[in-house]
Amino acid sequence: MINPQWLQTFTVLSEMKNFTRTAERLGITQAAVSQQMRLLEQQFGHLLARRGREMALTPAGVALLQYQREVENAENRLQMRLTEAEATCGDVGIVSPGSIGLRLYPLLLELQQQHAGLVLRHRFAPDPEVLEVVLSNKYELGLTSTKPDDPRLSASRFTEEPLELVIPADKTVDSWQDLMQLGFIDHPDGRAMATRLLSRCFPGNPGISSLPITGFSNQVSLLLEPVARGLGFTVLPHFARISFAKQPAIKVVETPVAVVDTLWLIHRQEWPLSSRAEKVVAYLRQALCGSVNTTEPT
Repeated sequence: MINPQWLQTFTVLSEMKNFTRTAERLGITQAAVSQQMRLLEQQFGHLLARRGREMALTPAGVALLQYQREVENAENRLQMRLTEAEATCGDVGIVSPGSIGLRLYPLLLELQQQHAGLVLRHRFAPDPEVLEVVLSNKYELGLTSTKPDDPRLSASRFTEEPLELVIPADKTVDSWQDLMQLGFIDHPDGRAMATRLLSRCFPGNPGISSLPITGFSNQVSLLLEPVARGLGFTVLPHFARISFAKQPAIKVVETPVAVVDTLWLIHRQEWPLSSRAEKVVAYLRQALCGSVNTTEPT
């Protein structure tokens, strides 16, 4: 039987590719890392190939790492089987981008109020981080705006989210000149989103760079505050807009062409969702059903 502590050290070392950083991650000494590796190699042969500062797994090392993953997957499947009946008890973690997260988090709190045994964790993160934390088993569920091609992940359509042109409630926009007069409230994805939507709604326009910038925020929950105060317009996803508290102070411009993104629900491919996670997904799907009317993905 393999010592689980040695196996954990080897797994971290295969990721960090550095004895010092591995020791720091595990909270042990570098000497302890070296000793555990020597003991493993006595049992299984040469596991690491070193050339200068570079480090790579030998075929035996690859086989041992695969064994560790199979053990981890088996433990997760066992845990899910043991708790299958507990659909309203236990922990469920979900990670998502900011816009859809603003809509999901209140819904998750409502579900937790209905079932006190549930512990629902939500984290805001960009797409690359969503993939990372789901793959590392830190969160069971994730939402991304692009479908991942990683074979370790299962992906299914969750919902659609159109981009919206949002202006102050007392303004109108009929032309590019109207946008010029309002000014653009920018955000980290603002220029890309505005280009995608405005290039279709105002063909032949001189481009987003021609618009005056009248504000910026990297907090999606606060982005519409300057719009509500009449300081400019912005382009952002639907769920961010409907989560804003001061709806009477803003207005969505009806556009002749829809620009719609698909949001993908992801989880690890190797094992089924827990009954708790399935309940959360079903609840969220039902709550979001009908909230977006357009079906023209881009």
